[in-house]
Amino acid sequence: MVASAVFLLDLKGKVLISRNYRGDIPMNAVDRFMPLLLDMEEEGTSSPIVIADGVTFVYVKHSNVYLVATTKRNANVAMIFVYLHKLLTVFTEYFKELEEESIRDNFVIVYELLDELMDFGYPQATDSKILQSYITQEYHKVEEAPRPPVALTNAVSWRPPNIKYKKNEVFLDVVESVNMLANANGNVLRSEIVGAVKMRVFLSGMPELRLGLNDKVLFEATGRTAGKAKAVELEDVKFHQCVRLSRFENDRTISFVPPDGEFELMSYRLSTAVKPLIWIEAVVERHSHSRVEYLIKAKSQFKRRSIANNVDIVIPVPSDADSPKFKTTIGTVTYSPEKNAIVWNIKQFPGGKEFLMRAHFGLPSIDAEDQEGRPPISVKFEIPYFTTSGIQVRYLKIIENSGYQALPWVRYITQNGDYQLRMN
Repeated sequence: MVASAVFLLDLKGKVLISRNYRGDIPMNAVDRFMPLLLDMEEEGTSSPIVIADGVTFVYVKHSNVYLVATTKRNANVAMIFVYLHKLLTVFTEYFKELEEESIRDNFVIVYELLDELMDFGYPQATDSKILQSYITQEYHKVEEAPRPPVALTNAVSWRPPNIKYKKNEVFLDVVESVNMLANANGNVLRSEIVGAVKMRVFLSGMPELRLGLNDKVLFEATGRTAGKAKAVELEDVKFHQCVRLSRFENDRTISFVPPDGEFELMSYRLSTAVKPLIWIEAVVERHSHSRVEYLIKAKSQFKRRSIANNVDIVIPVPSDADSPKFKTTIGTVTYSPEKNAIVWNIKQFPGGKEFLMRAHFGLPSIDAEDQEGRPPISVKFEIPYFTTSGIQVRYLKIIENSGYQALPWVRYITQNGDYQLRMN
C-alpha cells in the first residue's frame, strides 16, 4: 500500500491533525490539495484522487472533515481507500460523530490511533475492539496506559487473548436477500440473490472454527463439477480477514479463529433466475369516470412447510385517489396517501397459498392516471428456516485446547431486497 502521510483537514483545507510516516514528501505539499479540489469543482469534474507535482492525494470526505493520504510511489490506491474508510470507522466508534470539533476535543487519542493504525505507511492494527482494549478516552499519561494485548502483534490481531465465558455459544445466520424485477406477464426481467453468513461468537480462549457447506455449493472458478445435483455457484465471495485463505484455496475448507462478538464471516452473490417467492397479480378496473377498483391476488410460491412473516405488499395508486374502501380474505389494508399507495399487510403467509384483496377508490381525474404511469408493486417479506439458493451448513466444528463443549446454533433467513413486480 505505502502511504507517506495522513492528514485530517477542515472544509477550508486547514490541517487539523497530520501524521508523517515515511518522510519522503514535504508536509506542506498538502497545501496544494484544496486549491486543486476547488479547481475541479469549478470545471464540473470530480475525482477521489488528485495528482500534483508527482504527489498523489487520495481522500474521503465525511461531514466537515477530509481524510487525506499522500503517496508518491506506485501505491495500491484501492487499499488506501480501504484504509481511509477503516480509519473513519474506528474514529466513529470512538467519538460517535467524526467532526472537526470531536477531532479537536480528542486530538491526543487521534494521534495515538494514527500511530497504532499504521507503521511506516503500512496498515497495522485496524480492529477497533483490539484498539479500544488499550487506547481509552481516559488515557492521558503514558505510565497510566495498560500494556498492549499480546494479540496486537500476533497473527490473530482481531481477537484479544484470555476471553472467558461461563456458557460457550456460537450463533450463525445465513441471510439471503432476493432482488427481482418481473413484468405483469410473470416473466422475470432481472434477479439475483445477495447473501451473507453472519456470526455472533461467545467462546472462551482462542478457538478454531471449521465451517462446511453442502456439496451443492461451488465457488466461482473452482473447476469442480456439480454432478447430477444442480450446483449453486457463489460469485463475488468476500471473507472476513480471520478466514485462512490458503487453506480455503487448497481444499475449500472455511477455517478461522473468530473475532469475539458479532461479525460477518462471508458475503456472496448469485446471478441466477429466481422464481418469484411471492407473486402478485393486479387487475385494475375503471367504472365510469369517477371510480377505480383494484383486484389483487397474492400467491406464495415456496414450500408449504415454510411461512413468510410480516409481508407488506405496496400497491401504487393515483395521486388524487380518495374515499378508499377495502375488502380482503386475510390481513389488513391501509391507505398511505403520502406514498400514493395502499399497503396490504399479512402477518403470516404460508407457502402454497393464495389470498385476494379488493380496493375501491374515488378518482376525480381518472384520465390523468395513464399520464402518471404506474410504478411497480413492491413486496417486503421474511421467510425463516429457508434459503432461496439452497445453501446449507453441513457442520460447524469448534476446536479449542481446553476441550470445552460449545453450542452452535444455525439459522436461515430469506428476505426481500429490491423486489418489484410491474403492473399492466
